[in-house]
Amino acid sequence: MSDTFSTSSRLDELEMRVVHQDQTIEDLNAAITAQWKLIERLEARLAQLSERVAAAEQSAGEDAPVNRPPPHY
Repeated sequence: MSDTFSTSSRLDELEMRVVHQDQTIEDLNAAITAQWKLIERLEARLAQLSERVAAAEQSAGEDAPVNRPPPHY
């Protein structure tokens, strides 16, 4: 009888571990999915900013107007 109890308790412990591991896997998957979405948004924003910097660098090479007031005005 103690052998049956031991086997039953070991089986219960293994089942609890599997449930805990399944929950951990789901939590990790949710975290990875959220991080991936954030990375995609940041990559898109970086591309936009890179385009703006390139455009600003290109327009800075053009001649500035002669009668432009100083920046402190």
